[in-house]
Parts: sequence; structure tokens; C-alpha cells
Amino acid sequence: MKITKILVAISFLFATVANAGELTVTGNMETTYQSERTGVTGNPLGMDRELKFAGSTELDSGITVSVMQDTSDSLAFGNSQISFGNIAVPAIGITSIYIGSDSDPIDAVDDITPSAYEEANGSGSGTYQDVGSSAGQMGLGFKFSVPMLGAVNYKHYPKVDSTKNSDNSASSTASSSVGSAYSVSIKTDLGALPGASMLDGLTWTNAFAEIEASTLASTDDKWEAISALNYAYGPVKVGVQKKAVSLGELALANTTTDTASVVHDDLIVGIAYAVNDNLSLSYNRITSDRSNSAVLNEQQETDAFNIGYTVGGMTIGFQDASTDNANYVLNAEDDTRTLGVSVAF
Repeated sequence: MKITKILVAISFLFATVANAGELTVTGNMETTYQSERTGVTGNPLGMDRELKFAGSTELDSGITVSVMQDTSDSLAFGNSQISFGNIAVPAIGITSIYIGSDSDPIDAVDDITPSAYEEANGSGSGTYQDVGSSAGQMGLGFKFSVPMLGAVNYKHYPKVDSTKNSDNSASSTASSSVGSAYSVSIKTDLGALPGASMLDGLTWTNAFAEIEASTLASTDDKWEAISALNYAYGPVKVGVQKKAVSLGELALANTTTDTASVVHDDLIVGIAYAVNDNLSLSYNRITSDRSNSAVLNEQQETDAFNIGYTVGGMTIGFQDASTDNANYVLNAEDDTRTLGVSVAF
């Protein structure tokens, strides 16, 4: 009788938890074959694998709570996040608050020009400076909407020391020479503005980040900026995006000479056409200028043609990419061809 009562109690407990929320597991695996047309290929086979665990529930107040944990290629712990949604904030409205190492605002819009498969340099052609250098750091973020302006995502990082603390702990003196950072993005649906129905399908995205990469004296902060216009009309999508990154400037000790201030300025364009529900084609280009007084600064340019074919949860993609003045070196080339097969589950 006692055993029966215990089993009934355990069953009731788990039934209550199951009704309160749900846990899902999703993932993706991709295998690629890449040919380095201007370099040594070696073994051309590669693989990417990811798992994501996500759970959600709703409190009696109507506030939603969701958690996520993903994995790296080696299936070790990657980024994690806990988010509280449907929170009413005076003067702002409904907002979400999240804590963790996921959802960096500017990293999410690194290159949002349309593509049938990969970004122009997504398969490794060319050497470019990415934005989102705070991605993967522990921070506190807010998501909300502002009338006329659109969807806002803001995240603050108390210290960009690359330390993911466990609970009831702090990073102490880890990477003591670095400071704080923030990242913000704003997505505006221009067609939804009053009297702007002629702009239907046009979206304007802006993002900015500032990182205190060093707390030493005479040091400039690193900053990143993005502005992108994307337009969709039927099967055609067109996008143009400006991206700038300043790596900051650090004064050398006991001298009046500064190290080189490095600034990257990129222009990205993409046009994609959906032939049907399964087949898409795209052309993508990145043109990059670098300001660095210490080295050569030839303009680097990558052109890529993409094909994407989707069948259920499987996607077959192909990219042919060629880069002139690779890594900003005159006449250097970095051309690749990549065939990829990915399966989502």
C-alpha cells in the first residue's frame, strides 16, 4: 500500500510539471564538400552538427518563461538563455527580458542580405572582419517595440571577459584588462508607417555595438555599425547593407606613437530569386575597404553564386565564390566551391 501511494504521488508530481510547460529538442547536421580552387584543398569533407534544447511555460500572471541551451560542433555546452516575456512596462509596453550568452543584437544581423545558400564569404572565400564580437558573452537584454521605430533589441554586457559563470559565482579577475559592452539593433517595417503603403515589403535594419576592449589609459573603444535595406516582392528579394568596424587604437607604453587604428568598411549586396517553392538562386557580393597604416590596403571583393534546393527538412546548397585582392593583398586570390547537404530535425 505504501509503495502504491508513493508511485501515485510521483506520477502526480510529474504530470503537474508536464502540464506546466514543455521541452523540445531540435537540431541540424550538415556535411560539405569544399574545393579550394586557388589553394591546397586537402581533405574536402567537413561536417557541422548542432543540438538545441528549449523549454517554455506560462506563469499565472500571464508572463511567459522560456529557456534554451545549444551545443557546439563537439556537442559540448554552447550558449544558453532564460527569457521572461509578455511583461508590461509603463511607457514602453509589452517587453521581454533575457539573461545569458545568446541573442547578441548586432551579431544576428551580421549579413542579412538575401541568399539562396550562404553569405558571399560564407564558405570561406576571402578574409573579412565580422561584427558581433560580444556574441557568446554573458549579458542582460531587453526586446520591445517602439511606435514608428519598430522592434528593438538591446543587450548589456557587464564585462566581456569570455567567462560563462555557473550559478552563485562571479568571474572575479578573469581578463581584468577588458571592460563592459553593449549591442543594440532596430528593425523598422517601412511599409507599416502611416501613409507609406507604397513601401510595403521594405525593411530597414540598423545596429550598433561598443566594446571596451581594454581598460588601459589612452585606449579607444572598439565599435561596430550596420545599416541594411531589404526588399521583397513576390519571388524576388533584394538587399544592400553597409557594415563598419573600428578595432580601436592603443597608445604604446612610454611613447607618443600610437599603434595603427584599423577600420573596416564593407558594402554587401544580394539578390535572390525563388524559382519555385523548392529551388532558389542568388548572387551576392562583398566589397571591403580597410584603413590600416601599418600594412597594404587593397580593396577586397568577393562574388558568389548560390543555389539552394529544399526537400522537406533537407537542404542542398551550392556556392561558387571568388575573391580578388584576398586579405587586402594586391592580386591575391581565394576562390572556393562548396556543396553542402543539411538536415534539420
